[in-house]
Amino acid sequence: MVSYVSVLLYGVGGLVFVGMSLLVAFQEKLVYVPVVPGFTKSYPITPARFRLTYEDVWLRSSDGVRLHSWFIKLIPECRGPTILFFQENAGNIAHRLEMVRILLQKLQCNIFMLSYRGFGASDGYPSQHGITRDAQAALDHLIQRTDIDTSRIVVFGRSLGGAVGAVLTKNNPDKVAALILENTFTSILDMAGVILPFLKWFIGGSGSKGPRVLNRLVRSPWSTIDIIGQIKQPILFVSGLRDEMVPPPHMQRLYVKAATGNRRCTFVDFPTGMHMDTWLADGDRYWRTIQLFLEQNVPENKDDENSHRGNDFEAR
Repeated sequence: MVSYVSVLLYGVGGLVFVGMSLLVAFQEKLVYVPVVPGFTKSYPITPARFRLTYEDVWLRSSDGVRLHSWFIKLIPECRGPTILFFQENAGNIAHRLEMVRILLQKLQCNIFMLSYRGFGASDGYPSQHGITRDAQAALDHLIQRTDIDTSRIVVFGRSLGGAVGAVLTKNNPDKVAALILENTFTSILDMAGVILPFLKWFIGGSGSKGPRVLNRLVRSPWSTIDIIGQIKQPILFVSGLRDEMVPPPHMQRLYVKAATGNRRCTFVDFPTGMHMDTWLADGDRYWRTIQLFLEQNVPENKDDENSHRGNDFEAR
């Protein structure tokens, strides 16, 4: 019996060790998915397919990596808000164009879509340090443009893009007017615990009581929970309650942490929203929610008395 128990314990320990080793060794492969299985890395379509006015924008990140982006306008003279959009981890910006087409029409805005390094037509290989530089290069480009209202730049991040957007917003309190987070996780460590529950006691994270053994080994921690409370700009949290990838409590914890020191936070959930299609859920309520948030927090006139009305609106 003792021998059997010993073998069992050694076996479980071996499985945990192998799991942790694979997690550390292949973490970038798990976090970043530039190519969706069955597709190629290149763009399947461009904004021209939807008859959108756009330009190809090529940037250089601060470490010299060449990046590709699309800057799309509803109409050439549009002076509405400019949304800097950061996508989910799978595929490239072309896979988001159907949503972007509707976003432009509903919100009467411009949109800048960045291809992270290693994604789409951008060079390099993805990493947290590198993508943080890429996001900054995109914002710096927008700030220098003369055909937009640079006081109305709004960062919009979905899933991984929310983690990217949160870092950028925190680092640029005078350049980013507001932040929208949709179905974003608290941290990569917490997500590892969701995907591999038996590792929770070894990887730790904001949702675990166990020791954070792997903290120093994770190269892309994307710990949004640790920085969200430092953001002072208005934040809209959009949560799909049927999210099959990121458990909805992640968004709730982010909101609670942010709202502790930021009164301009708003949380809105969508009962039928899943990870990738919350924008299709609940009819037009999704778009009205974002529109109201922008009207109240990113008004056309920065001196308008209603510009800091904050989180007292109720999405209808």
